[in-house]
Amino acid sequence: MTEPTEEFGPTVPGMMEANRANWDARTPVHLASRFYGLAEPGSPDASRWFAPQEWEDLGDLSGRDVLHLQCHLGTETIAFAERGARTVGLDISGASVAAAADLAARTGVHVEYLRANVYDAADALGDRRFDLVYTGKGALCYLPDLDGWAERIAGLLRPGGQLYLVEFHPVLNALGPTPGDGEGNELLLRHDYLEGRGPVRRDATRTYTDGPAVQGATECFEWMHGLGEVIGALTGAGLRISGLRESEELPWPRWPEMVRTASGWWRLPDTSPRIPLLYALRAQR
Repeated sequence: MTEPTEEFGPTVPGMMEANRANWDARTPVHLASRFYGLAEPGSPDASRWFAPQEWEDLGDLSGRDVLHLQCHLGTETIAFAERGARTVGLDISGASVAAAADLAARTGVHVEYLRANVYDAADALGDRRFDLVYTGKGALCYLPDLDGWAERIAGLLRPGGQLYLVEFHPVLNALGPTPGDGEGNELLLRHDYLEGRGPVRRDATRTYTDGPAVQGATECFEWMHGLGEVIGALTGAGLRISGLRESEELPWPRWPEMVRTASGWWRLPDTSPRIPLLYALRAQR
């Protein structure tokens, strides 16, 4: 077990510690939520968090070593193990890691979970290397430095190994989930798309799921990261971008007017502009 890295100066480690405490506090809320559906009896449908084209990108996972960074409850991590991968999940939250291990045991698959800050992943994993590193869907905004993140990923991949990043599009983050005071329901840019103005502090008792209020640690910090910053960090770490796809679908209905697609995911109705809500990026060492 490692502690938050001290390489960022005097303020950022404290922000990352606040994020860890916040995810500890979120964990019981998410476990009980309808959003995740984990309180229901039986094994959860872990694959529902993946679109069909994502499995096409990933290919056959049988016998491959897969690392899921910032895994939270491990729902996606379990899906890799169900497809035959030797799977490790890593997260900064001890409560999330414990819940993920319990969920994997309930599902009947073997997943190894580690509690560590992403920037300390190499210390937690030692000399282990992976065929695939997966991350995303709400992960990057909790990282203050993408150059350091990309360097860690490059070091964790075997030669020929691949990063698969599926993340909410910066356009989606810039739109914001709800209108401000006095605004209508139109899709308006309400937040930064580009990085550069430091972290955004949030303090809320509600998360992105249903369920009760978060108790205790309600403060968190998020950093904006544009696509250019993501790609620049990865290429700067020596990785080669081998694919980039922008998608209009999300795994849950962010706005009430969204409609269900054939894949079971959600998109804006035909009366709305077609805009990217998610992107999938592949990068190889």
